[in-house]
Amino acid sequence: MPRRPDSLITALGFTQAQERLYTRLLSQTGRELVSVAGALLREPADLEADMAPFVAQGIVRIEDGRVFVCSPGEAIAVLLRETADSAASAEARLREVAAALPFLSASGVRPSTGEVHDVEALDGEISSGGNVPGLLSALILQSKGDMLQLRPDQWRVAPPDPMSNLLRQVVGSGRRLRTIYPVRAFQEAPETLRQRAEIGEEVRLLPEVPTRMLVLGRTHAILPEPLGFADEPRSLIRQRGIVEALALLFEEMWSRAAPVPDLAAGPASPDLRRFLLQQLAGGAQDEQIARRLGISLRTVRRRVAEVMSELGAESRFQAGAEAARRGWL
Repeated sequence: MPRRPDSLITALGFTQAQERLYTRLLSQTGRELVSVAGALLREPADLEADMAPFVAQGIVRIEDGRVFVCSPGEAIAVLLRETADSAASAEARLREVAAALPFLSASGVRPSTGEVHDVEALDGEISSGGNVPGLLSALILQSKGDMLQLRPDQWRVAPPDPMSNLLRQVVGSGRRLRTIYPVRAFQEAPETLRQRAEIGEEVRLLPEVPTRMLVLGRTHAILPEPLGFADEPRSLIRQRGIVEALALLFEEMWSRAAPVPDLAAGPASPDLRRFLLQQLAGGAQDEQIARRLGISLRTVRRRVAEVMSELGAESRFQAGAEAARRGWL
């Protein structure tokens, strides 16, 4: 039997602790965040974190450094509108799924005899288990051309990397090893990236890297199945057209990624300004930017203010437009 709510706020899905915070915030509406935090005996950053569930639901707004709190009646109206919007969105999504159902059966349809000619199976397989380092070593040694990698999470593994000596040898023979990491890898594990750069790996950074991937020349590609951060199952692809398409995808990401000058030499720093502007241009909020870049919310806000001042912009939109005009994006 579901628990009976104790108040309007708990009936809306919030905890009793959140209900007490909401009640205290009501009397502070319209005041500056710093003043509200002082009145509640909290640090501004801690208060923002506690208010985040209310902000996400539209019950609390922070505008120009001030806190605005909806009354209980307004809060119900906001949540009812969101519920209606969610219902409409769910209906639209269900219609899309229903329209896609015919493709479910179509996936098993094969061409009839005489419809097409010279039908062959794709070259590749899905596998699990086995000696993964041994498999990778054999593939690298047997292949030619650039080695292209997306490494969204492997930088968390403590060195030494069992593949380092082989990669140093291969790079020394004249092959390029290019890798894209998420920005947070540099923030959280700079020494790991520095060691990779020392073996000759060319490192670039993007705010987010969505999946692991390794492309060897134009002959082999390895991907998780399905895409993501898992070790296995994995797809080993040798079909030339697919491998070339994955290489083109990597090149497009590489062109957008930022290099880290002098990484192997020691002190180095990526162009954080560029990442901030990319995130602002995409409409990301400060909390999202902090998570994606692996830096504190306070640092994000300070750097955004610095960039806006440098650009002479009065709004984030204006900052993005001016940055694009200057060729910073």
